Amino acid sequence: VQLQESGPGLVKPSQTLSLTCTVSGVSITTSGYYWSWIRQPPGKGLEWVGSVGYGATSFYSPSLESRTSISRDTSKNQIILQLNSVTREDTAVYWCTPYPITTPQPSDLIPLDTWSQGTLVTVSS
Repeated sequence: VQLQESGPGLVKPSQTLSLTCTVSGVSITTSGYYWSWIRQPPGKGLEWVGSVGYGATSFYSPSLESRTSISRDTSKNQIILQLNSVTREDTAVYWCTPYPITTPQPSDLIPLDTWSQGTLVTVSS
Protein backbone atom coordinates (compact mmCIF):
# COMPACT_ATOMS: atom_id res chain seq x y z
CA VAL A 1 0.00 0.00 0.00
CA GLN A 2 1.29 3.44 -0.92
CA LEU A 3 -0.25 6.78 -0.05
CA GLN A 4 0.55 10.13 -1.62
CA GLU A 5 -0.75 13.42 -0.29
CA SER A 6 -1.41 16.57 -2.21
CA GLY A 7 -2.67 20.00 -1.30
CA PRO A 8 -1.55 23.52 -0.46
CA GLY A 9 1.10 24.04 2.15
CA LEU A 10 -0.21 27.47 3.15
CA VAL A 11 -3.74 28.37 4.18
CA LYS A 12 -5.00 31.68 5.50
CA PRO A 13 -6.83 31.92 8.82
CA SER A 14 -10.59 31.33 8.62
CA GLN A 15 -10.24 29.51 5.29
CA THR A 16 -10.57 25.79 4.56
CA LEU A 17 -7.66 23.38 4.64
CA SER A 18 -8.06 20.73 1.96
CA LEU A 19 -5.78 17.72 1.46
CA THR A 20 -6.10 14.71 -0.81
CA CYS A 21 -4.57 11.31 -0.20
CA THR A 22 -4.21 9.12 -3.27
CA VAL A 23 -4.01 5.44 -2.42
CA SER A 24 -2.37 2.79 -4.59
CA GLY A 25 -1.98 -0.92 -4.11
CA VAL A 26 -5.40 -1.48 -2.55
CA SER A 27 -8.90 -0.24 -3.17
CA ILE A 28 -10.16 2.15 -0.51
CA THR A 29 -13.42 0.16 -0.49
CA THR A 30 -11.62 -3.02 0.63
CA SER A 31 -13.35 -4.46 3.66
CA GLY A 32 -11.68 -3.78 6.98
CA TYR A 33 -9.82 -0.63 5.99
CA TYR A 34 -10.39 2.68 7.76
CA TRP A 35 -8.48 5.57 6.24
CA SER A 36 -7.31 8.02 8.86
CA TRP A 37 -5.89 11.50 8.88
CA ILE A 38 -3.38 12.24 11.62
CA ARG A 39 -1.56 15.45 12.39
CA GLN A 40 1.28 16.77 14.53
CA PRO A 41 1.53 20.46 15.38
CA PRO A 42 5.06 21.82 15.90
CA GLY A 43 6.40 20.75 19.25
CA LYS A 44 3.36 18.64 20.09
CA GLY A 45 2.31 15.02 19.86
CA LEU A 46 0.43 13.10 17.21
CA GLU A 47 -3.31 13.71 17.01
CA TRP A 48 -5.92 11.62 15.24
CA VAL A 49 -8.16 13.89 13.14
CA GLY A 50 -10.69 11.41 11.77
CA SER A 51 -11.25 8.57 9.36
CA VAL A 52 -13.51 7.25 6.63
CA GLY A 53 -14.24 3.57 6.39
CA TYR A 54 -14.54 1.12 3.53
CA GLY A 55 -18.30 1.53 3.82
CA ALA A 56 -18.05 5.34 3.51
CA THR A 57 -18.94 6.08 7.14
CA SER A 58 -16.81 8.85 8.65
CA PHE A 59 -15.54 9.18 12.20
CA TYR A 60 -14.09 12.30 13.79
CA SER A 61 -12.11 13.45 16.77
CA PRO A 62 -14.62 15.13 19.11
CA SER A 63 -12.41 18.19 19.37
CA LEU A 64 -12.41 18.69 15.59
CA GLU A 65 -15.74 17.21 14.55
CA SER A 66 -17.57 20.49 14.08
CA ARG A 67 -14.99 21.69 11.53
CA THR A 68 -13.94 18.47 9.80
CA SER A 69 -15.16 16.54 6.80
CA ILE A 70 -13.48 13.38 5.54
CA SER A 71 -14.80 11.90 2.35
CA ARG A 72 -13.63 9.68 -0.46
CA ASP A 73 -13.59 9.56 -4.25
CA THR A 74 -13.76 5.91 -5.18
CA SER A 75 -13.25 6.61 -8.89
CA LYS A 76 -9.82 8.05 -8.09
CA ASN A 77 -9.12 5.92 -5.00
CA GLN A 78 -8.66 9.06 -2.92
CA ILE A 79 -9.36 10.17 0.64
CA ILE A 80 -10.17 13.85 1.09
CA LEU A 81 -9.76 15.95 4.23
CA GLN A 82 -11.42 19.31 4.67
CA LEU A 83 -10.92 21.36 7.82
CA ASN A 84 -12.93 24.55 7.98
CA SER A 85 -12.31 27.86 9.75
CA VAL A 86 -8.65 27.13 10.37
CA THR A 87 -6.53 29.01 12.88
CA ARG A 88 -2.80 28.99 13.57
CA GLU A 89 -3.49 26.10 15.97
CA ASP A 90 -4.17 23.95 12.89
CA THR A 91 -0.62 24.39 11.63
CA ALA A 92 0.77 20.86 11.55
CA VAL A 93 2.21 18.04 9.51
CA TYR A 94 -0.70 15.97 8.20
CA TRP A 95 -0.53 12.28 7.27
CA CYS A 96 -2.98 9.73 5.93
CA THR A 97 -2.76 6.07 6.75
CA PRO A 98 -4.96 2.96 6.94
CA TYR A 99 -6.03 1.33 10.18
CA PRO A 100 -8.10 -1.79 10.87
CA ILE A 101 -10.17 0.17 13.41
CA THR A 102 -12.43 3.22 13.14
CA THR A 103 -10.89 5.29 15.90
CA PRO A 104 -7.17 4.79 16.63
CA GLN A 105 -6.14 5.59 20.16
CA PRO A 106 -3.05 7.66 20.98
CA SER A 107 -1.09 4.47 21.61
CA ASP A 108 -1.92 3.35 18.06
CA LEU A 109 -0.38 6.43 16.46
CA ILE A 110 2.98 4.97 15.54
CA PRO A 111 4.43 6.02 12.19
CA LEU A 112 4.83 3.02 9.92
CA ASP A 113 5.71 2.41 6.28
CA THR A 114 1.98 2.58 5.50
CA TRP A 115 1.87 6.26 6.44
CA SER A 116 1.98 8.85 3.69
CA GLN A 117 5.03 11.11 3.43
CA GLY A 118 3.39 13.91 5.43
CA THR A 119 2.53 17.44 4.39
CA LEU A 120 3.28 20.53 6.43
CA VAL A 121 0.31 22.87 6.32
CA THR A 122 0.94 26.33 7.71
CA VAL A 123 -1.94 28.60 8.66
CA SER A 124 -0.80 32.16 8.22
CA SER A 125 -1.95 35.39 6.68
